[in-house]
Amino acid sequence: MVDTRSFSEYKDGHVPGAVNVDLFQLHWFDTTKRGIKDFNRQTRLLLSNIGIRKESDVVFYDNVSGISSARGVWLLLYFSHEKVHQLDGGFEKWNREGYPIEVKSNPLKNSRFLGKPNSKIMADKDEVKRSIDNKHVVIMDARSREEYNGTEVRAARRGHIPSAVNIDWTRNIKNSVFKSKAELSNIYSKISKDAQIITYCQGGYRAANAFLALKILGYQNVKLYVGSWGEWGNKLDLPVER
Repeated sequence: MVDTRSFSEYKDGHVPGAVNVDLFQLHWFDTTKRGIKDFNRQTRLLLSNIGIRKESDVVFYDNVSGISSARGVWLLLYFSHEKVHQLDGGFEKWNREGYPIEVKSNPLKNSRFLGKPNSKIMADKDEVKRSIDNKHVVIMDARSREEYNGTEVRAARRGHIPSAVNIDWTRNIKNSVFKSKAELSNIYSKISKDAQIITYCQGGYRAANAFLALKILGYQNVKLYVGSWGEWGNKLDLPVER
């Protein structure tokens, strides 16, 4: 069990036995070939420090069915580790329903994590650029409407990747849990099940939540652009739209 919240939240109470790793430490805005190689190395170190082994059955959680735990699930799937889950509802639901809570910290037990990267669920900036005019690919922006239309600026440039559709990740959640399949299906009704989908946000966390929502609905061909707007919006040679 991996608690992906801040340590200050973790120390005030957590799921018994959970270790604490704040996954926001691994923002990554370089998807060049060298950048992805370094991302793989750094992520393996992080997952090794958590103590994940080949046989481990891993559950990530945060306060709700949120973005940090979703990022953890995606990271393990990217490294071909299929025994991974998100605690639906997170700590809020756990606490609300009266399950036991622990306050003592649990130590990390280092292992040697050697998962094999799965390029089928990761997109780099070059693939995203090639996909802009591809009618068989849907680029999905999981940020807020304000970030998408450029009124909120979090990079050198404002706006979104050309052709991207905007579905704010917060629409996936109600009362801390993922909405029902029927509700999610309605949100993503205009996205073809036959399409290749690439999700992105600012740093690849909200996009991970969108990735999980699509997988819940049975979408097969979903990738996460890990560099997201943190990379794209700061590259002056890449096209943007407002």
